[in-house]
Amino acid sequence: MSYLQAAHFAQTWGVVLLAVGFAIATIYALWPANKEKFERAAQAPLIDGDDDDGQ
Repeated sequence: MSYLQAAHFAQTWGVVLLAVGFAIATIYALWPANKEKFERAAQAPLIDGDDDDGQ
């Protein structure tokens, strides 16, 4: 396999792999069952769980 053949293969299937991965990640993020989990994660930085006043 020459460099050009390998580069063509990587470019072609790399784009396909990237598109499939993006589609899977998007479906996972927008799946209705995951809504509560993502809402809790979005609020996590705003919840103060420390009671030691930073001292």
